[in-house]
Amino acid sequence: MPGAPRTALYYRLIQILREQIEAGGLQPGDRLPSERELSARYGVSRMTARHALEILANEGLVERRQGSGSFVARPKIHQQGETLRSFTEDMRQLGLEPGAKVLSAGIREASAHVARALGLGADRRVVRLERLRTASGEPVALEVSHLPARFAGVLEEDLTGSLYAILARRFGQSLAYADQYLAASTAGEHEAQLLGVRPGSPVLRIERVTYGPDHVPVEFVSSMYRGDRYRFHVRLVRNGPVPGGGADTGSGG
Repeated sequence: MPGAPRTALYYRLIQILREQIEAGGLQPGDRLPSERELSARYGVSRMTARHALEILANEGLVERRQGSGSFVARPKIHQQGETLRSFTEDMRQLGLEPGAKVLSAGIREASAHVARALGLGADRRVVRLERLRTASGEPVALEVSHLPARFAGVLEEDLTGSLYAILARRFGQSLAYADQYLAASTAGEHEAQLLGVRPGSPVLRIERVTYGPDHVPVEFVSSMYRGDRYRFHVRLVRNGPVPGGGADTGSGG
């Protein structure tokens, strides 16, 4: 690409690599050419090649491993926020095997934040359940669920499956809708170890309050999703009803 403006070279290289990945010419796990190889093959500087790989890494298409090079990243788990589903339901819909490792479970006194979210009065006892959620054996999320103490019986159940299914079967508790909030963050050392990522890796922090048909809060959950494995889709409509769908509530339970 001799004679082209430097900016054009930069974006053209990104486009070439992106197209190869998206078209399947480069498969997840394939090693990409080194900065030196890209420089020689496409007539760009090594700095340009480095920046192109960094952009693709930020997009989630490329994974950069120190001392090993750059590799095509695995596709992200795509969660579409139009229906309130459990994590178990979401994974099965995507063809993945859902799983959970219980890290802690018991009755605790709720913090002021949790008590406020659940609308608790004088009795601030809650069921606190911390789990590592997996997709086909791979850790993808840390999840801390809080339920009012009237649901203490869930502690007698197998908590490696869907919490929503337990609520329906044991308590006859149906769920209607949820308010969900998302924020970008980074993983601390303990969280990174559990999720199988490096400390400081990007994560998506999610807080959600789930309500029953009577508009009474049933669950407050705080989750941390791996930024390299998850992508959330939200449809925004300027005016009028959402075509073919409802509110963005995401998954849980």
